[in-house]
Amino acid sequence: MFKKIFEYAGPYKKNMYVATVVVLVSVLMGVLPFVLAYQVISPLVMGDSVETEFVLLRVIGVLICLVLQAFFYGLGLSISHKAAYNTLFRLRVSLQKKFEKLPLGIVEEKGTGTIKKLFVDDVDSLELLLAHSVPEGIANLLIPLVIYVAMFCADWKLALMSLASIPISLLSMVIMYSVGMKRMGPYYQSAQKMNNTIIEYINGMEVVKVFNRESESYENFRKDVTDYRDYTLAWYKAAWPWMAIYGSLLPCTVILTLPLGAWFVLCGISTLPDLILVLCLSLSIGIPLLKALGFMETIPNLNYKITALEQMLNTAPLQAAEDDFHGQDFNISYDHVSFAYQTTQPGPDGKTR
Repeated sequence: MFKKIFEYAGPYKKNMYVATVVVLVSVLMGVLPFVLAYQVISPLVMGDSVETEFVLLRVIGVLICLVLQAFFYGLGLSISHKAAYNTLFRLRVSLQKKFEKLPLGIVEEKGTGTIKKLFVDDVDSLELLLAHSVPEGIANLLIPLVIYVAMFCADWKLALMSLASIPISLLSMVIMYSVGMKRMGPYYQSAQKMNNTIIEYINGMEVVKVFNRESESYENFRKDVTDYRDYTLAWYKAAWPWMAIYGSLLPCTVILTLPLGAWFVLCGISTLPDLILVLCLSLSIGIPLLKALGFMETIPNLNYKITALEQMLNTAPLQAAEDDFHGQDFNISYDHVSFAYQTTQPGPDGKTR
């Protein structure tokens, strides 16, 4: 899906990789404070003495991690945005050159509103993919995977409990996609029709007033806007309940770990330090998981727009001869040209053909 778009990144593609690594470090800095907190909490609950210097160093470490998290996050987004907007620039230039070679009939068929939406809105929407989904999505997905491996090494029973919220959240997301995709086609068709109608209504307002056709023109305008509203609300009504389920359950990684883990500790199945470690690590990956899968909900929308862009970029150009012009001048003359709405008509020699 993204291969065609990334081809336009050119020399800026390596910036996307650098941005991903930098954001990865930022996410890691956001996880380390929970590990430092575990180092303080664990000896306290076990009844061991903790020196003030020990706690102070951990507090300073947390502050340093938070500062580094903000710094690397800003740096990573700066690099990714630079690469994203240069990619969008190259994409728009390619679209402009493509439109110059298209037959006029295809351009008129698309309509002014559709072309404007393609160049401005659809291309701009790819900024979310290039500047956020790729670097942030990958980073916020890799760190939780590493942390889950660490939790399984500490106590696989408690680690399994921390995974309890993910299957239900993923199931809700799959249902949301299946329901939303059925309504996406009519939604975009209504948006395309509304954009064309709005631009035609504004551009033709003077002519409409001259010929006193305001009521008819406004009725078409009102109908297309209303249809777009209805399709949008229907799409949201079908998708948002499932989105709310996974959005509320996914960060709750301790929903089973806390009660069942405490019972495991009381029964001697697990140890208290392991429970504290798993709880701290579970809390640290809730936000990264939500961010990573939060970008997933934009994939169908982006996929539809990328498909439209690829179709336009793959449209066959106007066929033109490669030979140079061989005429005497640029005057146009008609010789033995005839036309009629009949099955048979006279040819150049006057005979019926």
